[in-house]
Amino acid sequence: MYPSRFNRKFNYPYVFLNDEPFSDEFKQSISALTNAEIEFGLVPSQMWSVPHHVNETLMNERLTDYASRNIMYGGSLSYRHMCRFNSGFFYRHPLLEKYDYYWRVEPGVHFYCDLDYDPFRFMKENGKEYGFTITLKEIPETIPTLWEHTLKFAHEKQLNTTLLRFFGSPEGGYNLCHYWSNFEIASLNLWRDPRYQDYFDYLDSTGNFFYERWGDAIVHSLAAGLFLNKSQVHFFEDIGYKHDNFAHCINDGVFGKCMCPEDVGNFDGMWGSCLPDWKNYREQGYQWNFKSNGEQTLEDKIVHDSKFAFM
Repeated sequence: MYPSRFNRKFNYPYVFLNDEPFSDEFKQSISALTNAEIEFGLVPSQMWSVPHHVNETLMNERLTDYASRNIMYGGSLSYRHMCRFNSGFFYRHPLLEKYDYYWRVEPGVHFYCDLDYDPFRFMKENGKEYGFTITLKEIPETIPTLWEHTLKFAHEKQLNTTLLRFFGSPEGGYNLCHYWSNFEIASLNLWRDPRYQDYFDYLDSTGNFFYERWGDAIVHSLAAGLFLNKSQVHFFEDIGYKHDNFAHCINDGVFGKCMCPEDVGNFDGMWGSCLPDWKNYREQGYQWNFKSNGEQTLEDKIVHDSKFAFM
């Protein structure tokens, strides 16, 4: 986040991670921008490499095929390393061990609102585990089997969830909606939970972070659907934000201290945004039990407040 928008008031530390050592010039440039503590870390090779169980010949064939179809980042091996790292390893990096929450920031993003409150404290005090600003649909060619594997995992673990139905159904499949993870404020304990680690390890065992092009945004989103309820996921409506060509803009008359450029369109209500569906989603009636007989059943029934453990 830009220091002038938020962190100059709170001075939370910054952690920079890279698969190659940062140059002294980069470190000096970053240090000149803030008075907050800064740590620079190297990603271990085992967190940023092709695992032994992946067939590299098949992987390279798939990368070539994706590139020939002009699928975004389809031929990029480094992009796949990044997605796998952010899905299953960043929260295990030694520099993050002492933290409970994080705010993910990427190069080239823009923040359009001054933030006068502490979102980490807000998350902790209100039982929130994951926060987002933009939710949109994924490129379907990048994840042809991810929904299938997620349901298989949920069946094997006999999970019971009320939020996974936001992302799809047994009949209709995956609707491609996900929280965009280039912005996320979340609890690190969400990913440290053994249930999530089991989910990631299962997905990783398929090799499809490399054979397909699974993004960490999808993995994080479906994990939220498996392990959280809607009350634990927060839409940061008051944080104006832009990444690439997608922006969440704020009506300044409502929140104040925001300035979204006139040439930036608000993606919230555009085609491809899942935000209207998110706002309308009600968990009551969507309790999804994964039974031991191989059937996935969606129990379309109203769950009374007195029995609705998640709410």
